[in-house]
Amino acid sequence: MNFARFAPYAVAVAAFSVAACSDGGDASQTAAEANPTGLEVTDARLVLPAVSGNPAAIYFELTNASERNVAIRSASVEGASSAQIHDTTEWSGEMVMGEMGPLTLNAGDSASFEPGGKHVMAFDLDPALEAGGSTAMTLTVAGGKSMTTDVEIVAAGADR
Repeated sequence: MNFARFAPYAVAVAAFSVAACSDGGDASQTAAEANPTGLEVTDARLVLPAVSGNPAAIYFELTNASERNVAIRSASVEGASSAQIHDTTEWSGEMVMGEMGPLTLNAGDSASFEPGGKHVMAFDLDPALEAGGSTAMTLTVAGGKSMTTDVEIVAAGADR
């Protein structure tokens, strides 16, 4: 008879304990799932093209805050039909821009995506993307993990 009175309390305490443990685990797991790449993007901005129909450029600072090396393989931009990671290099004495291969970023290293260097090109923009708004850029690393960040949209000719 004593057990019959005690059982509901034991079940309640056990349920509360399991729930308390799973809440903490879910929060840290959610953070890791939100950015499994370990990459951090700051100062991201999409510069609209001066001529409608031309591609836009996205510039930002990128840091590998993880303890492992990563290779950035691709980018996608919400509101663009496609995106490519580009770099500017010298070819036959002239500076040329073109799509680049995977960018390896060692643990703790950073890379600047800036005018005249690395950048993301966003093609066939949705007309709804306007200066003062924002969009999302997703970077995917070798192995398929990805991270998404907000990107401020600025007018053509604005300080890049």
